[in-house]
Amino acid sequence: MPQRTTRRDFLQATAATGIGFWVAGGVQARESKSPNEKIQIACVGCGGKGSSDSADSGNHGVVVAICDVDEKTLNAAAARFPKAKRYFDFRKMLEEMEKSIDAVTVSTPDHTHAAPALMAMRMGKHAFVQKPLTRTIYEARLLGQVAREKNVVTEMGNQGTAMPGLRRAAALLRKGVLGKVSEVHVWTNRPIWPQGGERPKEAPVPEHLKWDLWIGPAPMRPYGLGYHPFAWRGWWDFGTGALGDMACHTFNMPFAGLDLRDPVSVQAETSGHNQDSFPKWSIIEFQFPANDWRGPVKVVWYDGGKRPSKELLDGKDPVGSGCLVIGEKGKLYSPNDYGAEFEVLGNVTLPEVEFTKSPGHFEEWIRAIKGGPAPMSNFPDYAGPLTETILLGNLAVWAASEPGKGKKIEWDAKQLKATNAPEVQHIVKPTYREGYTLDV
Repeated sequence: MPQRTTRRDFLQATAATGIGFWVAGGVQARESKSPNEKIQIACVGCGGKGSSDSADSGNHGVVVAICDVDEKTLNAAAARFPKAKRYFDFRKMLEEMEKSIDAVTVSTPDHTHAAPALMAMRMGKHAFVQKPLTRTIYEARLLGQVAREKNVVTEMGNQGTAMPGLRRAAALLRKGVLGKVSEVHVWTNRPIWPQGGERPKEAPVPEHLKWDLWIGPAPMRPYGLGYHPFAWRGWWDFGTGALGDMACHTFNMPFAGLDLRDPVSVQAETSGHNQDSFPKWSIIEFQFPANDWRGPVKVVWYDGGKRPSKELLDGKDPVGSGCLVIGEKGKLYSPNDYGAEFEVLGNVTLPEVEFTKSPGHFEEWIRAIKGGPAPMSNFPDYAGPLTETILLGNLAVWAASEPGKGKKIEWDAKQLKATNAPEVQHIVKPTYREGYTLDV
């Protein structure tokens, strides 16, 4: 069940120690390692972001195992970590290396985030998972529950969370510098991969790719030129589209500053899609109810070249990616993927605000494993709720398969159900392929 923060709790916590305390619920990580003891880390996924995540792991601990379904990628990682054991299947790695592993990083396509993270956490291992935390809302809720039950240290890889600019902007919003906030607009320059078309033709599986393991818990389909290693993001079975790819960054600052959890409805307008590949563009409207310290808020998401009007930005051109928070006293505009750079439009004087500075995003995870405070973007208190909010938009996108506006989805966050749209429930919680355990 989502945990709501009252205005009293919210203000007391932020006044005491700033945003780091509030978003983590004041929870201290368990003390599993002494400050000087090396953390033994296994890395699932070694290409793309997996390359930098494994590098961070090596800089802050010892990489004892590496896993990737692409033999070329695995060999490249082995050259960097020659003492690490090599695996193609994360299940085999965790079974064989359980006693030698303290923590795991997961840097794979979205559809294979949850399975290795769940298996590792159920073994008592700490977990760092790339954004979006999961491919589905159900998985995001489950990862948060298991992380709390097992008392493991967790963090999602939305690195902007650690940036002082984002934390300052969020603190200003919480202080009410804009007055009553009514709207938020968020946009992205994604997708930058092919999207909205037909499946690629079947092609021979490259010898270096373990296709069955790449498919993982998703429905099996033939290999084609257009999935691995990057364009998987545009397919419903594997990715989360432009929204899932970037909203964990661009939506992050207003989420932190306005506690934008558990919207009650969402509706999308799209270019249309075949329910196999995401649409070429979408505009998604979220409705958040009032809570006891702010009023109701409407959030509008834009991708595929769609943007808010220049009039909303007081004549500024909304190029690239960014977000705009509209209040009765002024507007906070960030032309930045992470919300870390911003300006206030209107005659608003910005007060000094306190916020907890981060030692660095990955460093927060490592520090917590050694007994420090929980990372801001931990699964139960922050990353899970953020991911749930964002992925709700894809329920509306699914319902807008015909060009134009689709059905408005009414959402019950407590029950994880679209109360008026049972036809989207398989997007909330899909059926998984045999051999992968993703259940309560």
